[in-house]
Amino acid sequence: MFLTLTGRLPASGESVAVDIADGKITAIRPGPRDETWWISPGLIDLQVNGYAGWDINADDISTSTVISLAQALLNVGVTTFIPTIITGSQERIINTLRTIAQARQEDAMARHMIPYVHIEGPAISPEDGPRGAHPERYVRPPDLQEFARWQACSGNLVGLITLSPHFPESVDYIENVTRTGVQISIGHTHSHHEEIKLAVDAGARLSTHLGNGMHAHLARHPNYLWSQLAEDRLAAMFIADGHHLPSETLLSMLRAKGIGRSVLVSDTAALGGMPPGDYTSPIGGKVTLSETGRLSMSGTSFLAGAAKPLSCGVAYCAALPGISLSDALSMATVNAGHFVGGRGKMQVGECADLIRFSWDDENKDNFVIRETWGLGRRLK
Repeated sequence: MFLTLTGRLPASGESVAVDIADGKITAIRPGPRDETWWISPGLIDLQVNGYAGWDINADDISTSTVISLAQALLNVGVTTFIPTIITGSQERIINTLRTIAQARQEDAMARHMIPYVHIEGPAISPEDGPRGAHPERYVRPPDLQEFARWQACSGNLVGLITLSPHFPESVDYIENVTRTGVQISIGHTHSHHEEIKLAVDAGARLSTHLGNGMHAHLARHPNYLWSQLAEDRLAAMFIADGHHLPSETLLSMLRAKGIGRSVLVSDTAALGGMPPGDYTSPIGGKVTLSETGRLSMSGTSFLAGAAKPLSCGVAYCAALPGISLSDALSMATVNAGHFVGGRGKMQVGECADLIRFSWDDENKDNFVIRETWGLGRRLK
């Protein structure tokens, strides 16, 4: 099957025509001068707990949950996503891994969209604040035998693990896990500078939603925020929904990390895209979704995940001073793709995972996904 998609390039505004055959990009050439829509690689989200009512962390998760979640994310421009399993019992984590693995066997598009799974925990800080909405009773040290069970039950589907390196076992765990090709991210931590340095020396290469999953108050210095911002070997994931990080905080962190080492994630929970109100959720228990899209543990200031899709994060960043549309999209495509086998590029020979969208430079919140294409097929 041969087809051509047109759109403007975010970096230059130039109109291009992208030729596609058998799910791959075969040529990129000049496009029509009157093109008004934009074109980009599909969005890549490294942290998805759920969306549109579909919940990865639900006790009753099924293969249809996973497949329906994938379809819902296509509607908001995500062509690759990493299902994220939070801290829980060994039994629940293993059951969820098995279900995701089965869903990938049943559905070809889900298999393409889900290259691996992210386990966020259970080796995180037990302290209030850094622990976030993770259940304290299931927090435990990193365990290589448990990691082996995860991989055995899922066919080596775990590809990213978030942990806190304050545990004595952390360095050995990181060295052994990264040797298998699995990536380690530092998050939900109260670790001091030396522990973070040792974790990076051992192979950690990411920070999970930096600036969140922290104490409400920190010493001016030193602290684990500065340590991670200053570590050039760590790329940082950021939730740019206007709630997890104030604009001036996010902008300062992006400047400290640099665009090239920054990755946008959504961290959406199942309540993303749902009406405002009070809900009960596996992440955080009783939670409240506000009209502005803030999802918090009811009666507290603590967030319980996010409710806005990654496309909203792109629009939010593109409206920040000094951040271009191209910068914002890079953080949600090629930068994230570094951790997903090099996806997120619009080049000849790459998979035709693409989005076409409208965007108004005068009204930068107007970032609207018009079409989503996966492997050269229109899926929205």
